[in-house]
Amino acid sequence: MNPALQVSQLSRRFGALVAVDEVSLSLRPSSIHAVIGTNGAGKSTLVNLLSGELPASSGQVLLHGNDISGWSQPRRAAAGINRSYQRNTVFLPLTVRENCRLAAQARRPAPWKFWQPAQACAYSQGQADEAMARCGLAALAGRTAAELSHGQKRQLEVAMCLATRPSVLLLDEPLAGMGAEESGRMLALLVALRQEHALLLIEHDMDAVFAVADELTVMVNGSVLAQGNPATVRSNPAVQRAYLGETEGAAHGG
Repeated sequence: MNPALQVSQLSRRFGALVAVDEVSLSLRPSSIHAVIGTNGAGKSTLVNLLSGELPASSGQVLLHGNDISGWSQPRRAAAGINRSYQRNTVFLPLTVRENCRLAAQARRPAPWKFWQPAQACAYSQGQADEAMARCGLAALAGRTAAELSHGQKRQLEVAMCLATRPSVLLLDEPLAGMGAEESGRMLALLVALRQEHALLLIEHDMDAVFAVADELTVMVNGSVLAQGNPATVRSNPAVQRAYLGETEGAAHGG
């Protein structure tokens, strides 16, 4: 199966600091590829490079075989790459439906219809309704984002991504700050989304990572330390020494 996203020798330098150092990985359709590593390993910088929010210093990014290395963030988003952030980025005064509708509208703007109320756009409303349903938020459509729990806000962020009809989702710590129940709902959502999307997941919760990931990339100091399926990565001595040492028992379910 051809990769949805192919990354080759991607690097980002800030002066003498190499934040991402010749990283290569493949993200297959209908799969979850987790990127793990300690704080400062370069994970979030990598997501910023893939989404186009930061230009790469060198390397190549292919989306469904097309070279998008020089594309801007809006152009990549229009082509099917969308992302969530470590911190909530929802519009708190707006309702759940309005947040999703705005996201859908951004994917397909219609400035020539300036006389038509945005709420009357059948396309954006339809995409919003579908995204809310997939993320379990349909019953909360009329609530403002400010009224939602932390976990529901994270679900809303994913719904806003889905409203843009992406093929690739880049999710930066979607479980951060969640309790067990909310984490369970989010993991179930990610597994369901895998059927129709390629997901790149940045996450610190090792139990969650090993439960849902098809492939893993382990980063240390901006570089790739190991790659492979969960069993291969978990048994890698270098990974255990560099990253899994304190959580090895948790990773094995102990």
